[in-house]
Formats: sequence, C-alpha cells, structure tokens
Amino acid sequence: MEVGPAPTTVVPTTGVPRIGVAVIVLRDGQVLIGRRRSASHGHESWQFPGGHLEWGESIAQCAIREVEEETGLSVIVIGYGPYTNDIFVDAGKHYVTLFVLASSLDGTPEVRESEKCAEWQWCSWDALPTPRFLSIDHLLQLGYRPPGVV
Repeated sequence: MEVGPAPTTVVPTTGVPRIGVAVIVLRDGQVLIGRRRSASHGHESWQFPGGHLEWGESIAQCAIREVEEETGLSVIVIGYGPYTNDIFVDAGKHYVTLFVLASSLDGTPEVRESEKCAEWQWCSWDALPTPRFLSIDHLLQLGYRPPGVV
C-alpha cells in the first residue's frame, strides 16, 4: 500500500505580525480569565482580556481600554510581563503578545462582547482552565508567574 505525503498546514509567508496586548488582571491573589468565542482562532480556549494595539496608543492605554471594553472593569496598570511570539499555524496568524499586569480593586466582570467571550472568571494561577489560548501556554512555558498570585 502506497502512502501519500502527510497533510501539512501552510503558514502564509506574507503579511505582518500583529501586536496583541494581554492583560493579567489581578485581584486578591487571583487572575481574570475568559472563555473565547472566535471564528478565526482560539475558539473555546481561555484567555486574558486584551486585544490589538491601535495606532498611536501606548501599551498601558491599550490594556486599560481593552479591559473596560470587554469586562466593564476599571484597572490600574502596575507593571509589564514578558512577551510571547505566537504563530497560529491553522489560522495563518502571527502575533507578538505583550503581557501587562493590572490591578482591579472592585466590580464584577461583565461579558460586554458576547460574540468574542462566553464568560469571565477569577482563578488561581496554578488552576488556569484548559484549553488555554496559545499565548498563555507560551507564557507558562517561559516559567512566568505574576507577583502576588496564589
């Protein structure tokens, strides 16, 4: 029996990587995480609030804007984490994800973009639900742990 070549996924070799900002929102030693709804990539995976860095926007401004748009929470940027280089082979997308640390003192996260997120929940760093968005898996592979999390 002759076997053909293994199927491959083609990654586009044109285009420009996008810059994503993922916000690790901290409260009482836990982090905020949401279950994605996405037609393009990462459907049903868990991700921190965040989105695309817009023209002329600082990383902190992007983090504050994205958290408010997605959850209704007000946050204070308290620091910056590492970055990850994330290639979503099946979707043909390439992102450099910048992680931002932010504090949220009060309020209940709301699903404000139901087409993008199904739910928000607070959890401990060691109990992040799966499946996780690729950038979070890459962050964990770096051994990163935000200060003050349980």
